[in-house]
Amino acid sequence: MKQRILTFFLLLFSLFAYAQKKPAYVIYTPKGKQVSYAKMVRQLQSKDIVLFGEYHNNAIAHWLQLELCHDLHNQRSLVLGAEMLEADNQEALNRYLSGEIDAKGLDTLARLWKNYKTDYAPLVNFAKTNNLLFAATNIPRRYASKVAYDGFAVLDSLSEQEKSWIAPLPMAYDAELPGYKNMLTMMGSMHGSENYPKAQACKDATMAHFILKYYKPGSLFLHFNGAYHSDNYEGILWYLQQQKPNLQYATISTVSQADLSKLLDEHKGRADFIICVDEDMTPTY
Repeated sequence: MKQRILTFFLLLFSLFAYAQKKPAYVIYTPKGKQVSYAKMVRQLQSKDIVLFGEYHNNAIAHWLQLELCHDLHNQRSLVLGAEMLEADNQEALNRYLSGEIDAKGLDTLARLWKNYKTDYAPLVNFAKTNNLLFAATNIPRRYASKVAYDGFAVLDSLSEQEKSWIAPLPMAYDAELPGYKNMLTMMGSMHGSENYPKAQACKDATMAHFILKYYKPGSLFLHFNGAYHSDNYEGILWYLQQQKPNLQYATISTVSQADLSKLLDEHKGRADFIICVDEDMTPTY
């Protein structure tokens, strides 16, 4: 009998050990050292603004975003915001958060991403349940599209109301930032390609503008955006630091690998915390 019990526990231990070798994700520091989720939370809770860079279709990233909301809210007053909601939809979003309209009403009045219901509604509903501000930080896509073809000058012709939905003009722009230079390389010699980094920059500048507009001293602003908008401490973070260099910032990035046991060199240095997800993880779309 004792032998059977011992065998049973040895089997459980073996299964547990095997499971531990197959994690869905591992968190790394910029230098590639593994770090626990709990330690990441402890370090983030002392910051003013955290940029969570995601893969838009990555289920693990979306799950961890919601977990961070819960765990940071236990320690700090939170403000939430996201790239996935555009500034001219803030009024509709506020009406939903206040209970004036329901989810169907928000879907009617706001331009929601195709994966909103599965990936972002949980974050918005967390804000609603806990009476938190949720900021729609992105530039309306139609304006970014115009910049992609005609450059920043096209924004000068916007009405005063339309200009209230973007970062103040003229927008700062550093064409030498590696992220923007890399976009030029990727676009090659396509017609108008020199303006594509400017379209990215107008998004970054606008998100930074609204993050600072809705940031509340003493609170932690947790912002959700595509990883490229904050990777390598550029993009949104560059604009934030130009305007408020004394605030305490932290960045998170999402990457994927076949082997999670060691962070690839190409992913090192992307952010303060790098969430490395198994590349076989099923995407949300």
